[in-house]
Amino acid sequence: MKLKSMMKRLVNLLAAFILSVNCISAQNLTRWVNPFIGTGAVQSSLSGNNYPGATVPFGMVQLSPDTREAPDWAQASGYDYNDSIIYGFSHTRLSGTGASDFIDILLFPTISDKRKSTFTHQHEQARPGYYQVLLKDEKIQAELTASVHVGVHRYTCSDGDQLKLWLDLDHSANKGSWNRRIIQSQLRMVSPTVVEGYRIITGWAKLRKIYFHLEFSQPILSNQLYDGNRMYENTPVINGTELRGLFCFDKKWNKELICKVALSPVSIENARLNMATEVPGWDFEYIARAAETSWEKELKKIIIQGTDLQKKIFYTALYHTMVQPNTMSDVNGEYMASDYVTRSVAKGEVHYSTFSLWDTFRAAHPLYTLIHTHRIPDFVKSMMRQYDYYGYLPVWQLWGQDNYCMIGNHSIPVIVDAVLKGVAGVDEEKAYEAVFNSSIVSHPNSPFEVWEKYGYMPENIQTQSVSITLEQAFDDWCVAQLAKRLGKEKDYNHFMKRSAFYRNLFNSKTGFFQPKNDKGEWIEPFDPYKYGANGGYPFTEGNAWQYFWYVPQNIPDLISLTGGNKAFVAKLDTFFTVSYQSGALNDNASGFVGQYAHGNEPSHHVAYLYACAGEPWKTQKYVAYIMNELYNDSSSGYAGNDDCGEMSAWYVFGALGFYPVNPVSGEYVIGTPMLEEAVIQLPGRKTFTVKAPRKEGNEVYICSMKLNGEKYTKNYITHQDIMKGGILEFVMTASPGK
Repeated sequence: MKLKSMMKRLVNLLAAFILSVNCISAQNLTRWVNPFIGTGAVQSSLSGNNYPGATVPFGMVQLSPDTREAPDWAQASGYDYNDSIIYGFSHTRLSGTGASDFIDILLFPTISDKRKSTFTHQHEQARPGYYQVLLKDEKIQAELTASVHVGVHRYTCSDGDQLKLWLDLDHSANKGSWNRRIIQSQLRMVSPTVVEGYRIITGWAKLRKIYFHLEFSQPILSNQLYDGNRMYENTPVINGTELRGLFCFDKKWNKELICKVALSPVSIENARLNMATEVPGWDFEYIARAAETSWEKELKKIIIQGTDLQKKIFYTALYHTMVQPNTMSDVNGEYMASDYVTRSVAKGEVHYSTFSLWDTFRAAHPLYTLIHTHRIPDFVKSMMRQYDYYGYLPVWQLWGQDNYCMIGNHSIPVIVDAVLKGVAGVDEEKAYEAVFNSSIVSHPNSPFEVWEKYGYMPENIQTQSVSITLEQAFDDWCVAQLAKRLGKEKDYNHFMKRSAFYRNLFNSKTGFFQPKNDKGEWIEPFDPYKYGANGGYPFTEGNAWQYFWYVPQNIPDLISLTGGNKAFVAKLDTFFTVSYQSGALNDNASGFVGQYAHGNEPSHHVAYLYACAGEPWKTQKYVAYIMNELYNDSSSGYAGNDDCGEMSAWYVFGALGFYPVNPVSGEYVIGTPMLEEAVIQLPGRKTFTVKAPRKEGNEVYICSMKLNGEKYTKNYITHQDIMKGGILEFVMTASPGK
């Protein structure tokens, strides 16, 4: 009996173990993702500029509805939750950016030749890899899913209706922005079920080539091809700059039409190969399940325990960090290089683009280094390929082309961080060559001969001078760290000297970084509350208050310039409480806590600086406030543009309890963990667990910490300690532990 009882117990334990494993593997984390978060503003706020459509992690295709005929800055992704009209479904877009581009290859189903339809949110749904909406005007149901290179549509109408489909190559982001125009395009009837073509368009990204291969589940009965207002009936091919086609299908066929659209930046042949490789069949449900499975796999890299609201915000944020960068190589490894030459990556490698680096170097790329370590070599190599064929690293890269938007050259911290953190597969000498030359070869907003001559950027020579001085000084510090690692002492000393150039713009009388001219004179009048945009003023998308704190490479020196810890904390207190405004705000300024503007990136690290000056409870207070008040699960869920996942990455780090104030230091400043528990899945089947149990829910202050069972008193944790795996435990309290 004793043996029988023991066996029964073992069976029960085994069953419990299997159940627990199954529970972990069947988390169904995609159910917490709400793709509508951040898709529409309320009360004149910013929303995130996200979109709800179908994509897969880091995929080329982002298939989603366009609710504007010509999406522009305020609807950069093509979709606005507050709109009520859909103009069709296009296959590429940007996620969360402040400017619009892409918006390629639009399809729209119709019965009566209409080119738009009303819709309501009551008949709309989205989940990772899938989107559905009822086009009310003609009661056509539209469903979307995707693979990496292929967008799949399913349109369903009533029995007896003759379904038609618009294919629009003229539809794009607003042609009034960035001198956008179509250079050339083509539509070609290949067979009764296949249409192919391309368009070459220039805009924010210059001279983009998009080739497509389109297959229908039903044969085309007839077509009308248009170039502007000129119509050609049943013609096999048309070329021009304002192309669209209307395809009519026979009533005798099923009321359901499936369309598969494969894209390539290289050729039509590659688009065909992309489809044949990824989506050879017609099982829409199977393709949608595969897309959702790909998301489930990625979301499982962080398993959390918390409230339902926390899970919705957290997993949607994690989802948004993986929408971009985008795959830019085809399944055969070919890609269009920055010199417009077709080249190939090595077998098993992927070429990426859409690097919003002024935003994402701060938190998104450090997050990738933690949970997407295997992708980092491809990210780095993709950036270095621009150096190979263009002469310097990307500043803001779209479809393989640099648009020079924003300032600094923040490929540098991303690449240096990968090397310093020991990511395998990155050539250190090649990386150094790229970051070194990109720091001495002048390019837009980076006149390095001026930088070397004056030790700062004079505003009368280089506009946005103060912001560029501060950000370039950080980039130079990063170059210095890689030089030190490789034993290049002369370079190390040179770039360390440059990394302190911010000091040359510090005015001890006003306590701010201020602009000078080329004679070394302060430019007056100076107003620390006045905003700049993207040129014509010393500050970029912010003011002197917001940029004062940008010396992440030497925070002790910034504290010293301010007058010590006490004065530094007092200035932080003023920053977070003074709401005075001088003149018009920059369009990206939102999510205010005093002068702190969470809706744009220059402020993102500032709450964590209290911890660096000896008052971590104030970091805990403000970080908790920002997470609780400036993020929600509605269409206005972000306090500003998500900027290719940067706003989302901030939340992920904030919820975990630490943040990369200096994203290349290998240290994360501890804030306040907002989750009961979070388990980060690391390479080598290791895990790093953060535990912060609460009794009430209002305990945002840290009472004590343990790392792997040992008392922990540092105000930061290292990347190395996290990657080893282990447990970081917090005891939380509702009162600040001063």
